[in-house]
Amino acid sequence: MELTIPAIVSLAAVDAINPCALAVLTLMLIAFLTHNPKEKIKALFAGLSFTLAVYLIYLLYAIILIYVLHASTEIFGGIEGWVYGGFSLFAIALGCFNIKDFIWYKPGGLLREMPMSWRPKVKKILSGVASVKGAFGVGVFVTLFLLPCTMGPLVTACVLLMKLGVLNALPWLLLYNMIFVSPMLAITFGIYGGLLLVENVSEWKERNIKYLHLIAGLIMVGIGIYLAWEAENIFSIPLGIFELNFLNLGIIEIPLLFLIIYLLSRKS
Repeated sequence: MELTIPAIVSLAAVDAINPCALAVLTLMLIAFLTHNPKEKIKALFAGLSFTLAVYLIYLLYAIILIYVLHASTEIFGGIEGWVYGGFSLFAIALGCFNIKDFIWYKPGGLLREMPMSWRPKVKKILSGVASVKGAFGVGVFVTLFLLPCTMGPLVTACVLLMKLGVLNALPWLLLYNMIFVSPMLAITFGIYGGLLLVENVSEWKERNIKYLHLIAGLIMVGIGIYLAWEAENIFSIPLGIFELNFLNLGIIEIPLLFLIIYLLSRKS
């Protein structure tokens, strides 16, 4: 598979605009400024400390995932096509559910936002942040909560990078994670410079959350089709005029998923 910068950058951008990550940062900054209302410089370092923690832990996740995927393809020869194909269907499904959130929005969607049952616990943890060290510690801890709602693009990126191995993939991972945390850095510096208010960031996120899901969904479907295209020549089964492969399965999957989503939405 030919690795392309647009594919990695696009996946990182999907992660970067994830409402889950933006919500956690704004909650942390609100809590910190509540404890230190006149300490903008401390708020700056708290935001940077929190962002650094998220960056490092997220990078660790990616390194472990690429190691496991790369080792698996080395040990079990011939599974590479299955990995590409399987994750192509996963990426398309995740994209469709994100598009669903644009059409029929419901907070707390699995792998798209933080589950509703987790939010009070995370908010309670964040409300205790009163120091720069505390912000780093909470950043490490909260990244565990971030994983379920941000893992889709990261896992897909790791599938694209798995053939490189950990060392060769590291520059790509550093780039991916820098893009991922770039909105956090922009918000932190914007608040420090007086260009943004934490409350305004939170309100903007709520107003535009459907559009964030739409952008993420379209990119994920596109990446999924790209993965399926790469896998299609590996496992093709001729069925008369039709050929069963991951690309066809991915294309069939899209309308089926929307039909299921529509039927479920009518029942609810």
